[in-house]
Amino acid sequence: MKRFLPLIILFVSTACFAQQKSPVTFVNPPGVVTPKGYSQLVVIDMGTSKMLILSGQVGLDKDGALIGKGDVAKQIEQTFANIKAIVESQGGTMGDIVKLNFYLLDVANIQTLRNIRDKFINANHPPASTLVQVSKLFREDILVEIEATAVIPKKP
Repeated sequence: MKRFLPLIILFVSTACFAQQKSPVTFVNPPGVVTPKGYSQLVVIDMGTSKMLILSGQVGLDKDGALIGKGDVAKQIEQTFANIKAIVESQGGTMGDIVKLNFYLLDVANIQTLRNIRDKFINANHPPASTLVQVSKLFREDILVEIEATAVIPKKP
């Protein structure tokens, strides 16, 4: 029996571990384009709430068509619409966003970004944010990319 004890312990611990549900779920919500090679959203179960980590969003509609070619305002508007759709797909609101990261080709568009952002978020209690001017994004016609993190309290 002593010879088999390590194997029994290994079997039991492996079986118990396999039954535990991962707190992390990878999701591609229906309201946005399904990407190739990554997920639009990671949902982390934190017990009393869930954290949403969104991939960088751009001005693509749910079919993958660019909205606002050459128009940063239209691209920003579509990007925030995508963020809203993703957060709402998990039962949240834009008020649940705690962090935004902005990647702009031209920081001169910051006021346009702020004006549109403020239509989507609670401007009295804005999320933490970072803005970076970049020389290029993944496509020549993409002018802005925005990442978001949200924390949604679970209903009792």
